[in-house]
Amino acid sequence: MGLTMKEKQAVTAVMSAEYKKASKKAKGAILDRFVEITKYARRYAARLLRLHGKKVRVRKTTIIGDARKRSERKGHRIYTEEVIEALIQIWMIMDCICGKRLQPALPNVIAALKRHREIRMSTTTERKLLKISASTIDRVLAPERKKQIVKGRSLTKPGSMLKHQIPIRTFSEWNEARPGFVEIDLVGHDGGDPNGDFCQTLDVTDVCTGWTETRAVRNKAQVWVFQALTHIRRNLPCPLLGIDSDNGSEFINHHLLAYCQKEQITFTRARPSRKNDNCFVEEKNASVVRRNVGYRRYDTPEHLEILNQLYDILRLYTNFFLPVSKLIRKLRIGSKIQKVHDKSQTPFERMLASPHLTRAHKNHLRDLAATLNVAQLKRNIIALQEQLVAIPPGRRVLPAPARARINLARPPRLPPTIKAAKRRKIA
Repeated sequence: MGLTMKEKQAVTAVMSAEYKKASKKAKGAILDRFVEITKYARRYAARLLRLHGKKVRVRKTTIIGDARKRSERKGHRIYTEEVIEALIQIWMIMDCICGKRLQPALPNVIAALKRHREIRMSTTTERKLLKISASTIDRVLAPERKKQIVKGRSLTKPGSMLKHQIPIRTFSEWNEARPGFVEIDLVGHDGGDPNGDFCQTLDVTDVCTGWTETRAVRNKAQVWVFQALTHIRRNLPCPLLGIDSDNGSEFINHHLLAYCQKEQITFTRARPSRKNDNCFVEEKNASVVRRNVGYRRYDTPEHLEILNQLYDILRLYTNFFLPVSKLIRKLRIGSKIQKVHDKSQTPFERMLASPHLTRAHKNHLRDLAATLNVAQLKRNIIALQEQLVAIPPGRRVLPAPARARINLARPPRLPPTIKAAKRRKIA
């Protein structure tokens, strides 16, 4: 294992002093040892040893060479302030996604924004934005990204990719390479207080394309969950072929099983207490649902109505404009695992690329995409989010210090009837 940069700088500082005092023959030996330790190129290593700590007189100023510091790069700046401002505007509209997801989407997004007259830029700026790389996007946006970081956010992360199903009733083999096989899950909006009824979000994610549909229900009752699932099925751009759920009673029930048997839909369930089995929908629970509605308590009819209005717009925004990357394979290199992803594409583009979708379905998606204004969708989402936060919960959520705490050092106080029964048993 090689030296770190700080260790190399320390070795340079020590050996440069020895190098300057040595004879010509001894300098060669010192240089050989220095190259062997640092693995630097011989010419670069000689320059470091020769210039480190050397005093150079420039008029009235004395400059001391220091190998730990690098001179600033001077050259022609390609991405000017005009380009950066346009990039920041597009980045904010695209929900502040990373460079690897934003860079492939720039041609379509710029074309859509220009079509709806949401952005103005010169031909030179547009040409530079279309040539910019993903790493340059992340570097240019780094100062702006620091301003957007929310302190104290949740550290909950989606699980890693793992897929094991226990089939309940199978009419066809589960095929992740074909659109129509979905994972479903419920996301609770209890705000930290699980008592009483509160809204739930049904999240349905297509495994092949990443297409995500969400629908809010008033609670976890089977009738509301089934009603939301049938509503989402009508909005899916492809036929529903398979459902994979967890082991909750809102999904594992005779009503849904009979429906899948009647409609010839493959129905499978995950293993108990294994969230990674539903990794695709679990990831969307965080990136789509929690990212847009947060962790507040929503338990009133007004909350339910606004949530569904928000989800009607969010399905268009996320599926047509936000690119996603899929894991292709994993490579184990020693103790590390290297993940290889494909090129980021929107779920809409993945639907169009699928050979299993009919031409009529694809034409319908293209016609719908041509009418969408991504900037207006983002403004509508922000407006509904502000309305949602402004409505207080129907049930008062107690702050953390006011909630009852259990003293683990003292056993809980039992009712008199249980105490008497225990005394009779002991006697």
